[in-house]
Amino acid sequence: SDTNSQVLFHPTDAARGPWSHESLHGHVLGGLMAHAIEQEHGSQEFQPARLTVDMFRLATHGPVTINTRVARQGGRIRVVDASLVVGGIEQARCSAVMLRPAPQPEGNVWSPPPWDVPAPHDILQDEPEHQTVWETRPITGKGPSAERGRVWMREVRELVEGQPLTPFVRAAMAADFTNPLGNSGDRGLEFVNADYTLYLHRLPIDEWIGVEVAAHHSANGIAVATCSLYDQHGAIGHSAVTGIANRRE
Repeated sequence: SDTNSQVLFHPTDAARGPWSHESLHGHVLGGLMAHAIEQEHGSQEFQPARLTVDMFRLATHGPVTINTRVARQGGRIRVVDASLVVGGIEQARCSAVMLRPAPQPEGNVWSPPPWDVPAPHDILQDEPEHQTVWETRPITGKGPSAERGRVWMREVRELVEGQPLTPFVRAAMAADFTNPLGNSGDRGLEFVNADYTLYLHRLPIDEWIGVEVAAHHSANGIAVATCSLYDQHGAIGHSAVTGIANRRE
């Protein structure tokens, strides 16, 4: 496609965020930018490997324009930048790195053991707070808890009307869940994330994505959390967020 592109979207009530009724949800921001990048600049030759989403404003619930441009096109790498604009103001942006697959090197490298957890369909469904948007099956912990978070989740509706969710977009939306899973404690979620980054060594094969907290540390109201990501066939990558202390009004 062209080096630059522009796409317009109109959000529904399902896109509203948890911090304000007049805001857009973070997983919608990342999902829309991933969708635009993939639709305008994706190809079979390059695999999405990294998506970094910067959310430096509480994005307004209104018509969304996404501008994309190819920042770098090489033989083995493609880098695409995206900007999300509402009301003429840039409210979020992201950068995607796509790599050309190559033969796997010989030899062995240390890797964590396989994820040994119950399958999604062997776990009771979570409470229906957000079940019209996504479905969760908690593996450990329910409600406010200081326990390590482990959960299966899947989107249950289209992000863009009439367009099925792709594996890349599913992963991009799930990565935003790193904040509520990794930065919640026994008093609930009191950190709002300013960004998130998704790393993929392969795309998910099915609709369920497993998210497990790998680390959380915080001080002076600033938090960093990372998660390991899986599908029902094994590991697919990692995600990370930075957050700042924030209470719902």
